[in-house]
Amino acid sequence: MTERIGALTSRRVLAIALPIVLSNATVPLLGLVDIGVIGQLGEAAPIGAVGLGSVILVSVYWIFGFLRMGTSGLVAQARGAGDHADEGAHLLRALLIALAAGLALVVVQHPLAALAFRLAPGSVEVETLARAYLAIRIWGAPATIGLYALTGWLIATERSRAVLAVQLLMNGANVLLNLWFVLGLGWGVRGVAAATLIAEYAGLALALWLARGALRQGLAAAGLFASAPLRRLMRVNGDILIRSVLLQGCFTSFMFLAAGQGDVTLAANQILLQFLEVTAFALDGFAFAAESLVGQAVGARRPDLLRRAAWLASGWGLAGAGLLVLAFALGGAMAIDLLTTAPDVRAAARAYLPWLVVAPLVSLASYMFDGIFIGATCTREMRNSVAVSVLVFAGLVMALVPLIGNHGLWAALMVLNALRGLTLWRLYPRVEAAARAPVPGAAAGRAVG
Repeated sequence: MTERIGALTSRRVLAIALPIVLSNATVPLLGLVDIGVIGQLGEAAPIGAVGLGSVILVSVYWIFGFLRMGTSGLVAQARGAGDHADEGAHLLRALLIALAAGLALVVVQHPLAALAFRLAPGSVEVETLARAYLAIRIWGAPATIGLYALTGWLIATERSRAVLAVQLLMNGANVLLNLWFVLGLGWGVRGVAAATLIAEYAGLALALWLARGALRQGLAAAGLFASAPLRRLMRVNGDILIRSVLLQGCFTSFMFLAAGQGDVTLAANQILLQFLEVTAFALDGFAFAAESLVGQAVGARRPDLLRRAAWLASGWGLAGAGLLVLAFALGGAMAIDLLTTAPDVRAAARAYLPWLVVAPLVSLASYMFDGIFIGATCTREMRNSVAVSVLVFAGLVMALVPLIGNHGLWAALMVLNALRGLTLWRLYPRVEAAARAPVPGAAAGRAVG
């Protein structure tokens, strides 16, 4: 079966990882372009409206991120098993969930907006403009959530250059349409929303075209709506959803607790979180490579290849983490100065910078094991690992923040990431056991449930 999934080499790992790193690097550009163009109008309210509307949508769409991870693991295993019809069937099921979820968000857009503005109120002008922005952008929900599923399929099939191409198309369309709609036609906030909406559907169209062969195979597959694969799909995605909600709760509480320590500390933490975001974007590429290669090894029932894939991807992840540590240590202070001109915020951010210097190494295992466990669809273990880590995080926050303030908050966050990696390391034998397990019933596909 070695020839079925191909030779596992560093070149193959990098071919998957590097386009993902580049694609991730372009993600913040969408928001920056929106704010930059609307900022040319010289008014504060439109900037606030676009920012608030974007945060609301990102928070809602984030809930459905499980489709990216779940699809990646399931498709990679089908690919490793040589079951191309099952690859397409997994993608089709995920796209149907995305369509249903997107349409549901469109239907409930008004109560959703009312709840959002109650939780994050703005001025009358900002809220009015933000509602207009959301009324347009919400129609992109099926596209945005559908792209999660399609991205998972592209990663699983090692087409990470296509992920980059989709992202570049969306960014390019968004830039050009923003300039036309806002500065050319004078549509203001509605123009920003319309530009992003069209860019989202352009990305979806390209991704669907790239996946056309798999979709045809999926439509022809027997048992598309059979109970066994549907139950497995719901289990995998349900575990990932719970895990993600728990993690998001930690990061949200981190910001709330920072806000309670004053505006300067809050601003410093917001700047330093950009370093953490860069770390995630960079190391995700290697974690995604692990998802694809580990999943294929599980599907092929080759624990030896699984182990090699995990070591190769993690080795390159370690190299990437080392480069980030060096970059943050040498250039972190300079980056802080570029991000803010406020002397007190600069001083506070520098005081907490050492936590971010060590963050790539501290967090590496959690990122890499997430990729490994997603590829093996050992999602129950991921969920339980995060549950334990979150409990420890909560205890440390209560114990350390009253004693050492913001340093205690950062210490708790570092322990959270380190403990996620440690607990998954202890559970790693279950991943190799998944590759040794007998194949379930043919109708359920050739991968471990």
